[in-house]
Amino acid sequence: MAQAYMTETGSGGSGPERPGSRLRRLLDGWRGDPGIWRRGLVTTGVAVLLALVMLFHAQIPNNVGNLGSLTETFLPWLGLFIPVLLVIAVVRKSATALIALLLPLVIWIDSFGGLITGKSATGGDLTVATHNVNADNPDPTGTAQDVAASGADVIALEELTANAVPTYEKALAGTYKYHSVKGTVGLWSKYPLADTKPVDIKLGWVRAMRTTVHTPKGDVAFYVAHLPSVRVKLDAGFTANQRDNSADALGEAISDEKTGKVVLLGDLNGTMNDRALNGVTAQLRSTQGAAGDGFGFSWPASFPMARIDQIMVKGVEPVSSWTLPKTSSDHLPVAARVDLSS
Repeated sequence: MAQAYMTETGSGGSGPERPGSRLRRLLDGWRGDPGIWRRGLVTTGVAVLLALVMLFHAQIPNNVGNLGSLTETFLPWLGLFIPVLLVIAVVRKSATALIALLLPLVIWIDSFGGLITGKSATGGDLTVATHNVNADNPDPTGTAQDVAASGADVIALEELTANAVPTYEKALAGTYKYHSVKGTVGLWSKYPLADTKPVDIKLGWVRAMRTTVHTPKGDVAFYVAHLPSVRVKLDAGFTANQRDNSADALGEAISDEKTGKVVLLGDLNGTMNDRALNGVTAQLRSTQGAAGDGFGFSWPASFPMARIDQIMVKGVEPVSSWTLPKTSSDHLPVAARVDLSS
């Protein structure tokens, strides 16, 4: 039998405590206390600052340690400060802080609330997947088989080493009749490829490619890219200049594309919020943002905190988008279903 909490009754006895009594006691303790408007001013200031950062992140300068891009990479996680500040405001009995917290809460919900609810649908003509397999992957065969198990019609792999390429080719040969590898990236397809070539992203070696996939619903231009890694250093901040230059070069290549339907697969080492990827993100839609369930974080695989592995499209309608189960890589594979007939 559940034990009821007891409280004194008007007759001197005791009875079960009503559900709202605790809240009422809390509010009663605040009534007539002028300090509720004066206490918690520091918490109030932090809440306002948090709201300003989320609202005006695009104005945070990048000329000092690429602070703007660093903030935008982990922008959704700023929402974790809201419940922490809420607890502090309640403990401090600060009505001012509680009201101020409405600002970051509304901004966060407006920016990221749509990602919490599922948007995936059924249908579509083509399933695609991409995976940074990690150059030090101890089980390339198992990783290839895991990604192929997704049922994808087209698979892109990044961070391929010359020694591992034959292993991936052997593991995927039974499912994918057509494939091409350029430098450290490759694409495997159930449908024929044509016009395959490297894409120069200003690195001095090949980490991007372009090909045409002859699907049953017509030709689709596929780009596979692995943009340079970024680093967070105490003495230099968020070092991403090489990544930013490569993103601009990739964006220029995509803008010159003549095929109407385009799919970009790869590890862009940046999120959709990162302004440094504007040259790419301004032209293409994220399948996760348009038709995914949740945030779709893909890195690091042990505790995903950011979606830096992207599937982006133009002239193609996203139907669903999701992350695949963990492999032996430090990234999660990501996949999407798209409609080519739209």
